[in-house]
Amino acid sequence: MNENGLLNINKQTGVTSYWIVDKVKKILKIRKVGHCGTLDPIAEGVLLVLFGNATKFQSQFMSMRKTYRTRLSLGVKTDTGDITGKVLNERPVEKYSYEHISGMLERFKGEIKQLTPIYSAAKYNGKRLYKLARLNMDIKRPPRFVTIHRIDILHIGSKSIELRIKCSSGTYIRSLAEDIGEALGCGATVEYLCRESVGPFNLDSAVNGKNLETLNCADLLRLSVNFKNDTGCSILANDKSLFNQHLLSRI
Repeated sequence: MNENGLLNINKQTGVTSYWIVDKVKKILKIRKVGHCGTLDPIAEGVLLVLFGNATKFQSQFMSMRKTYRTRLSLGVKTDTGDITGKVLNERPVEKYSYEHISGMLERFKGEIKQLTPIYSAAKYNGKRLYKLARLNMDIKRPPRFVTIHRIDILHIGSKSIELRIKCSSGTYIRSLAEDIGEALGCGATVEYLCRESVGPFNLDSAVNGKNLETLNCADLLRLSVNFKNDTGCSILANDKSLFNQHLLSRI
């Protein structure tokens, strides 16, 4: 098989990103398959999966801007930064006004510094951080710079906030949630997370990950963005307008 292409898959909650990649490998019967940015098991949403020679351009797709919708649970801090983790502490939650929260969020717009979550797929000396965390190893994680292009408040509850965040590649929403919680003075952890888009790819054009096991090779190829050659991969990875034209040609 010499197909080169990309699949926009809506990953369901409860499975890993690698689970999606493994399913695609088995269906297409091809070894060269990789995703363009991990989604935690708790998260759902857009997961771009490249196959064939398109995998050479993985870094270009990974560098695209992301949009997330998230709900933060206020008053609680966990060791993982989301509700799947062990609760480390709980604090009372005040009644915050829209103006107070909106003003506080201003400090997180633009280029910010954040720590990579210890429970993440990032590597330290060649080993996954989450594996080292399970060994109770104390790892000094250097801060990294990311860019938050926009934060919109979608809903404010008595003990929760729902946000839409547009950000650069490499942004950890769990870290941002914890920093927002500290800024409010009550702590916060991610309760819900959905990646709504990666570059021009969004949920509207995504293949439902829950249906993967019902699809065959021909189905996946029909649903994929197919690249005829390496040049096509490179051009599409760098030109959003061409991406959109290519997607529209498939509808």
